[in-house]
Amino acid sequence: MNVSSVRAEKDLPKVLIIGDSISIGYTPPLTEILKGKAIVEHNPGNAAHSQKGVENIDEWVGDTQWAVIHFNHGLHDLKWVDDQGKNTRDRETGHIQIPVEDYEKNLEKIVERLEKTGAKLIFATTTPFPENVDGPLRDIDQVKIYNDAALRVMKKHDIAIDDLYSFVLPQIEKIQRPNNVHFTEEGSKVLAEEVARHIEKALD
Repeated sequence: MNVSSVRAEKDLPKVLIIGDSISIGYTPPLTEILKGKAIVEHNPGNAAHSQKGVENIDEWVGDTQWAVIHFNHGLHDLKWVDDQGKNTRDRETGHIQIPVEDYEKNLEKIVERLEKTGAKLIFATTTPFPENVDGPLRDIDQVKIYNDAALRVMKKHDIAIDDLYSFVLPQIEKIQRPNNVHFTEEGSKVLAEEVARHIEKALD
């Protein structure tokens, strides 16, 4: 790589992906798809639930001049945990990690911080999963409730939507692992293509 190509790479628009293991899965193929068009970075580790987002958003954004920020919280908000915050499937002793009212308030705080970056913002809706999914208890009907709460916030702030929920639903059995919230390697590539489409539109 010569000096001019290094400089050209440095001058590419920067894209920040904020999200959980779903986005961790699609960020490598997304980086490849956008190679030469944008520099893609994921927040360090797993962004998990929206309360973690509120607490870490300053650090994740840093002082980088982001052109686009594509973000999601949801799957970790609606899962069930015990009083120690550990995953559980027990409805008697457990509870939803972040109630939807708090989720909505947290997203409001996150959005207000992200708007200060001047980046173009894209919110990705939370992806669906099969009933009786493995791992911590998650109720399929909650996904729509949490997405609706998120969409209220995004509409208020006029933020673009990458509706991954609707994108995944018709092809869920083809691209998602059985009884799992996660996607196959090929499924992550399919998600990356859809995310890239929204990011490229924002970069135009």
